[in-house]
Amino acid sequence: MAIYRFRISFEDFDEVVREIDIKSTQTFEDLHKAVHRSTGYSPEKSSSFFVSTDNWIKGDEIAYLPVQRKIDRGVALMENSKLNKFIEDPHQKFYYIYNFDRPFDFHVELIKIILETDPNIEYPFLVKSTGEAPKIIDKNNSGAIAVSANPVSTEFDFLNEMDFVPEDTEELEAMGGRGINTEEKVDNDADEETDDTDEFADNDNYEDEEYKEEDY
Repeated sequence: MAIYRFRISFEDFDEVVREIDIKSTQTFEDLHKAVHRSTGYSPEKSSSFFVSTDNWIKGDEIAYLPVQRKIDRGVALMENSKLNKFIEDPHQKFYYIYNFDRPFDFHVELIKIILETDPNIEYPFLVKSTGEAPKIIDKNNSGAIAVSANPVSTEFDFLNEMDFVPEDTEELEAMGGRGINTEEKVDNDADEETDDTDEFADNDNYEDEEYKEEDY
């Protein structure tokens, strides 16, 4: 029995990589669940692998928790689909979409075929893990904020994509009080008060001098 080693990377976060060894006779459901043991995501989301070309063009679909429309169309199911039935190339690629409600896209590539299993390993087996998977917002917790593993670019729609919650005090603190430096404001007020005090002090001295002249 052969072992397939797949390299799995986020399409939009290519510094986040997982490599997983899995038996050729195991299913796409086994691979799907192994991926999310390594990301920390819930596997119980509607997701699909697509047999892919070298240019990541999607072909036949293998689905997990598909919608009724796909079931009626006769889509292949992950739990019934063994990996070796869809491997036609030693560098076979699959395009993988996790969670169609809030999707993340992955590139899955076969990078190595190992001819013998290791009796000391329970497959699927995580061989390599690089980078932290981006966090996903929890729709049941309105205060949770999705955080990306990459810095936000200038073209990224931060408020819309990150589901910004104005009432979130942590977000407001992170924005530095919307650009207002409160410490500087206090200092400026103190300076103004000092200036006013000096002005009145000068006037008092001036009035004293006038009285003295009249006395003469």
